[in-house]
Amino acid sequence: MAQILVVDDEMGIRELLSEILEDEGHAVLLAESAGAARSLREAKRPDLVLLDIWMPDTDGITLLKEWASGGQLTMPVVMMSGHGTIETAVEATRIGALDYLEKPIALQRLLSTVKRALRNHDLAVPRQLSLTALGRSTALVELRKRLAQLAQAAAPLMMRGEQGMLPEIFARQLAAPGAPFLAGAELLADASSELLSRVGGGVLFLPDLSRLQRGEQKNLEFLQARADKHRVRIVSFSPLDAKTLVERHGYDPALVARLGELTLRLPALREFAEDVPDLAAQMLAQLVEARVCPPRRFSVGALNALRHHRWPGNLAELEHAVKNLALTALEEEVSVQDVERVLAAQAPAGPAPDLALDRPYREAREAFERVYFENLLAAASGSMSRVAERSGLERTHLYRKLKALGLPVGRREEG
Repeated sequence: MAQILVVDDEMGIRELLSEILEDEGHAVLLAESAGAARSLREAKRPDLVLLDIWMPDTDGITLLKEWASGGQLTMPVVMMSGHGTIETAVEATRIGALDYLEKPIALQRLLSTVKRALRNHDLAVPRQLSLTALGRSTALVELRKRLAQLAQAAAPLMMRGEQGMLPEIFARQLAAPGAPFLAGAELLADASSELLSRVGGGVLFLPDLSRLQRGEQKNLEFLQARADKHRVRIVSFSPLDAKTLVERHGYDPALVARLGELTLRLPALREFAEDVPDLAAQMLAQLVEARVCPPRRFSVGALNALRHHRWPGNLAELEHAVKNLALTALEEEVSVQDVERVLAAQAPAGPAPDLALDRPYREAREAFERVYFENLLAAASGSMSRVAERSGLERTHLYRKLKALGLPVGRREEG
C-alpha cells in the first residue's frame, strides 16, 4: 500500500481520485491548493503526488519547480490538467515530473500510470542538483538556454571546463524526458552493440576524457562509429583541449574531432556566484531529505559567506563543504562561523604568492595589495566590516581601494 497525495482545487476531482485509489488499497491525502500540498508533503512524505497544473494560489508547474530546486522532489510526481498543451507536458517532464495525465482521466490510464510510478520510484526521483529553478546570474541563464538548444541536436557534444564542475548535472539536461541516460567511464569496459541498444534514443555520457586509457579510447572509437545507427548521442567532458588530448593522452585526432563536433564551455562556479546560495540550499535540503543529517538550514549570513568564497574546486568543492557543514554544525541553523571554520579547514596550503619583486615599485606594490586584500576577503568570507577591522582602513577608503584593484566588494552587513 502506498501513500498518495492528490492536489486539485476541484472537490469533485479530489473525491473521485480518492475513491478510485482507496479501492486499489492506497492511503490518500487530499490538498485543495499548493499551500496545503506543501504542508502535507513536508509532514507526510507521500510516495507519489498527483498534481493539478491550474490552481488559484500557485500553479502546479511553479510548485514542481519549487520542490525540484529545493531538493524536495524525492517522490514521483504526475501532473494533471484539462487545458494542457504539449509544451506544458514537455516542460513538466524536464523539471522532473514522471508523467502527464489529461482530464478527464481514463480509469485504466490512471491506474497504469500510478502503478508504473510506484514501481519505478527510485528511477523517478532525481538524486542530483536541478538547474530548473536556478538562474540569478547571466552566465547560468545563458548556459541553460544553450543546453536547451543543444538538446534538440543529435551530434556528439564535448563540454569543456575546469575540474570539479560535476558535468553530469549539465549533461542530463540534454536527454529527452524519459530517454535513457547512462554515465561513467566504466561503461567502456564492455563496449558492444548491446550497450548501444540499452541507451538507444538517449545519451551516453563520459565524465572525463583525459582519464581514459588507450584500451578505453579504442572501445569509445568502436561505440562512436556505431552510435548513429542506434540513435545514441555521445556527450563527453574534458578539462583539456583537443590538441592536448591528442599529444599527451594518445587520442586519435579523428576520434577527438568527432567527439567535439559540437562544443560547449561550462563556466566556472565563480562566474555564476549569484547562484551559490540557491545551490547550497538545494544541496543541504537533499541531505536532509535523504536523512544524511538532522534538519538543517543556512542563516542569511552563512549563505552570504558561501556566496563570496572563490570556489577554486567549483561545484565539487561546494558540495563537499555543504556536506561537511550539514554533519558538523552544532545547531539547526548553520552560521557564518560554521562556514568560516569549514572553508578554513578545507583550504589548500597553496604556493607562496608572487610578490613581483622584479617589477617597478608601483606595479610591485599593486600586486602585493591585490594578494593582501584577496586573502583578507577570503579569510573574512566577504565581510567588509571584518576586512576593514583587520586592515585598519576606514570603510570608504577600503571600498575605493578594492575598486581600484578590480576586486569584488564583499557584503556590507553581517547576517
